[in-house]
Formats: sequence, C-alpha cells, structure tokens
Amino acid sequence: MKVRSLALGFAAAVFVPAAAQAGEVLLRVAHFLPPVSPAHTKFIVPWCDKIAAESQGKMKCQIYPAMQLGGTPPQLLSQVRDGVADIVWTLPGYTAGRFPVSEVFELPFFTTGREASSRALWDFVQGHAMSEFAGLKPLATWVTGPYVLHFRDKEVNTLEDMKGLKVRAPSRLGTKLLASLGATPVGMPVPQMAESLSKGVIEGALVPWEVVPATKTQELTKFHAEAGGNHPLIAATMIFVMNQKKYDSLPAELKQVIDANSGRETSAWVSAQFTGPDEEGRKAALAQGNTVKQIPVEEIAKWQAAAKPVAEEWVKEISAKGLEGQKLHDAAAALVNKYSK
Repeated sequence: MKVRSLALGFAAAVFVPAAAQAGEVLLRVAHFLPPVSPAHTKFIVPWCDKIAAESQGKMKCQIYPAMQLGGTPPQLLSQVRDGVADIVWTLPGYTAGRFPVSEVFELPFFTTGREASSRALWDFVQGHAMSEFAGLKPLATWVTGPYVLHFRDKEVNTLEDMKGLKVRAPSRLGTKLLASLGATPVGMPVPQMAESLSKGVIEGALVPWEVVPATKTQELTKFHAEAGGNHPLIAATMIFVMNQKKYDSLPAELKQVIDANSGRETSAWVSAQFTGPDEEGRKAALAQGNTVKQIPVEEIAKWQAAAKPVAEEWVKEISAKGLEGQKLHDAAAALVNKYSK
C-alpha cells in the first residue's frame, strides 16, 4: 500500500503541472526572415508579447523564424492553411495568382503613405477580397514603404535613362512596371540580389530601403533614385494571417484578445514599424558616400504616363475572371484617398 501511495503521489506531482500547462494555448508563428530582422524584432515579437500579456499568459507564441518549420517562403501560405503553422507572416507576391484582387495595391504609383494605404488595404480586403483568404483569418494587411531604384554604376534621372537597364524585379506587377519604363526586368528573390549585383548580372534593383543594410546593397551600388511626389514607384502588400480553424477553437476570452490585436489600426501599426528600418537603409547609403536623388515630380509624371497601361491591363485581367475590374480598382483608389487626407 505504501508503494502504491508513493506511486500515486509521484504521478500527481508530475501530472498536475502538466494539466495546468495544458490549459495554455501555444500558437506556432512562422516567417521567412532571420530573428535579427526588423519584421521579427519590431513587429512579430512585440505582437506576441502583447497577446501573452493581455491573455494573462493563457496564450503564447512559439516563433519559428527563417522557415524553421521547413519548406520555402512561397509555402508559408499552405503551411498556415494546412495547420502546420497557426499564424504566418508572408507576402502575397510569393504565391502569384492567389491574391489577384488585393494585388491592386501593388500597382505602380497607386499607394501613398504606408499607414494610410495599410488602413485602405484592410478595408478593401474586408469589403472586396475575403474570398482570397479562404480558411484564413486576416490579422493584419499592410503595404511596405516605397520601393526605390538602386544602381551599380549609372545615375538615373530621366525615363530615358532607364532604357535597357537590367533591374531586379520584386513581383509580377513590379516586372510589368519596369518593362513599361523601358528597363529589362529580372525576377529574383532578395537573397539572390546581392550576388547578382556584385557579378553584374543585374545593373540595378527595385527594393525598399529597409533591405539595404542586410543585403549590403549600399556597398554594391552607387546611385539611388526615389520617386518625387505623393506616390511611390510601387509597394508590396504583406499579410499576417491565422488558421481559421485554430481561431475558431479558441475560447471566447482568447478570441477577444486576438480580435483586439487585429484589424485596421493593427495593420497601420505594423506598417509603421518599418519606418525606422527604411530610414536606416537610406542613411547607410549616404554614409557610404552614395548619391541619393529624388526624381522631380515633373519627370515622374512621364513615368506615371508610361506605366498607365499596367493598371489598364490589371483591370482587363480581373474583368476576364468575371469580376468588375474597374469598379474594384476605383474602390481601392477611393479608400487610399480617404485615409490619405
């Protein structure tokens, strides 16, 4: 009997803490960048800390940076839909064709300030593009800071200067933009960009300032061209999404915590976290002694005219899917204008 009592006592000592821990919800959060990246340190970790605090420790994150759950960045969307991850941060551009409607925010010269445009993107997705998020619960949708042109050896001041230059393209619409400007777009992910610049495979790259320090772009290029005016050359959309079944399985009090840290203002907050890294990238180029110029508004008007067919083609593509392409384009533009005032 004493042996049996000791065994039961030991079992209780082991399983009571385990039962208490079983009441906690652990969310597997995955993304594709290293843990030193601004996305990890300035957005994902603070967001996870906030939901842990607001749930009084009942809900916590286990973060898997740098594709630690396996696979490649384009597979993040499948991983969260299949439940391999509970939440992921990714770029819709990694899965071309999966987000054709919300892609409107990646059209040339379409967005304005990052926070205003991120609020607009959230509203647009909720009103017009939720079908693209089947099986997912959007937590935040936002746009990046302005994409900038970075060149090895040539200073670009006019549209004519772009002709024939081999430039890294970031996305489907980024490729179309560069082609419309007379450049030769070369599609490739950011990790390949540095080697391609150093070897002269490409003569320039279209990326936001944020990625410059990590890729040493300031050391591989000498000239940088920003678009003057209120509209950047182009921006990318980003999403922070949760497996819908995982969300549905949460008790009401934890759903409330997730809801309180999702939505329009959360989207604007996330986008704002990249403002500092963009500024740091620009400073790195200046510290290197590089030339950073803003293309005047009068000249940018010519670029906008040259890129206009990209938007017209997008409208036709969406209309060919049985949707009202022009109405969707105009609805998105109206939201950008609304939040930019």
